[in-house]
Amino acid sequence: MKNINKLVLSIFSCTLLFQACKKDNNTTNTTKGGGTDTTTTIIPPTEPAIANTQGFFLDNWQAKTWVAPASQTVAKPTSVGPVTITVDLSKEITKVSSYEYGNNANPFMGEISTVPALISNITALAPNIIRFPGGSLSDVYFWNQSSQAPADVPSQLLDNNGLPSKTTGYWYGNNTSYNGTMTVDDYYSTLQQTKSTGLITVNYGYARYGTSANPVAAAAHLAADWVRYDKGRTKYWEVGNEIYGNWEAGYRIDPTLNKDGQPAIQDGTTYGTHFTIFADSMRAAATEVGNTGIKIGIVIDGADDSNAGSNGQISNWNSKVFAAEGNSADFFVVHNYYTPYQQNSSPDVILGTPIPGTSQMMSWIKSSALLAGTTQKPVAMDEWNIFSTGSAQMVSSVAGVHAVMVLGEALKNQISMASRWDLANGWSGGDDMGMFSNSAPNEDAEPNAPAWNPRPAFYYMYYFQNYIGDHLVSTTTNSSDIVSYGSSWSSGQAGVILVNKASGDHVVNVNFKNYAAGTKYYYYTLNGGTDNAPFSHKVHINGTGPTTGSGGPTNYATIAAKSANIQGGITVTVPALGVVYLVADKK
Repeated sequence: MKNINKLVLSIFSCTLLFQACKKDNNTTNTTKGGGTDTTTTIIPPTEPAIANTQGFFLDNWQAKTWVAPASQTVAKPTSVGPVTITVDLSKEITKVSSYEYGNNANPFMGEISTVPALISNITALAPNIIRFPGGSLSDVYFWNQSSQAPADVPSQLLDNNGLPSKTTGYWYGNNTSYNGTMTVDDYYSTLQQTKSTGLITVNYGYARYGTSANPVAAAAHLAADWVRYDKGRTKYWEVGNEIYGNWEAGYRIDPTLNKDGQPAIQDGTTYGTHFTIFADSMRAAATEVGNTGIKIGIVIDGADDSNAGSNGQISNWNSKVFAAEGNSADFFVVHNYYTPYQQNSSPDVILGTPIPGTSQMMSWIKSSALLAGTTQKPVAMDEWNIFSTGSAQMVSSVAGVHAVMVLGEALKNQISMASRWDLANGWSGGDDMGMFSNSAPNEDAEPNAPAWNPRPAFYYMYYFQNYIGDHLVSTTTNSSDIVSYGSSWSSGQAGVILVNKASGDHVVNVNFKNYAAGTKYYYYTLNGGTDNAPFSHKVHINGTGPTTGSGGPTNYATIAAKSANIQGGITVTVPALGVVYLVADKK
């Protein structure tokens, strides 16, 4: 057997790097995985075309080089598991965009550019794109004011029933007197320090509730002035936030105060028409400051809106918006919160949403654009998270596992820009979407947590970005419990991220096809603790957990990987509701 094993190893050849493979397309080689040997011809990959849902969001794509981390050799699982994952490196799905890991900042985080620990963690996370100032807050946000709204803004907005809104309140981009506000300049400083690109949402609501003779022109001018102030620092902009929803400022206005004949209730035709005015003004301003590459996004609905009135949204939104905007948008903006609204959902419900939720969203976007005769544009899913409440689901390790699946499914569905909501909010008894605990004044702080403590989703997303290659590749599995995302590096390695949706551990065998294996594979295992089961507030990385009551280990960036020899098969244990990030070295 020793001689046979030596022969098997000797006939590994070629490399993952498809350019090298092309030099020897017909070489017969042996690939090894799952404890079995099969003799095959290494088939080089074909570079996938950039989909029209991706477009310019892949302009900054870069090849990735993987460097093996410090590691500790561990024993493989003693029993061969029934689950096998096959990763085929000849079948590339898409390039991996660096804009996949974006996040959202908001003014009520406070001035964070002067918080070194938080800036350090955001930089390590490398979101690469940070959206601002929101969120619904963007539609009551006056970026150039310090404490007072323009004279043509009513003192009281209306709610969706036409009554005075109990939540009326305007926000100001230059308010330095209120301790809990992130200013516009603090946002720019945060972008610079974290090496991130901006995505700015301008105030569309003002075009509806403004009381001047031409409120649309006034709101578009305000947006254009921000583009001028920006002076080319920001490429990506969008007009308004969730305009199709009855919760948004400007959804309903008082017609007696309006002077340009707008309908009392927002509709897609009005927004689509207004969008073209905003876009013209903003592009003219960008030209003035030399930012000729500006891209402007339009808000569309990511779910079937043909009869959406029952959920507080405007029916037939997409078709009317597309008809009115006349292909003037550069990209489509959608949001997805996946789980049932404020339901005390179980892990199986939560982890059952990313696959259908992402594919159905993209199917609707494509079909609604096609039916309207609109050119398909790149898609930005610039808000995503879960709505689950009641058991601290949002701050749990399960939310981290869900985040891994959303990132993987976004890539599979050829979305190249996604931003999670959000960096920080408050606590709300654990019903909070923030990636970090918020220690800003005026916000409820998470008990027994250090200031700006990273929550579990941070660690799951950190390892995803570091253990995904520069191309997503095809995987197959014989288990409904294990979800896999395979990838390749231009430097020659192969990888796979394994998600266990089940309540029990699984031993998984990994078989890499069309790949010349090296000697070792390396991996990290992330899983929750025993607290608040099954929604642990903690995450353990290769067995190392936090020293506090929530979050993960502070030395997450230097924890040694586990490693084992590829010879004999690649086998790992994926813990219940856990994730394994694995890379196999090249020959």
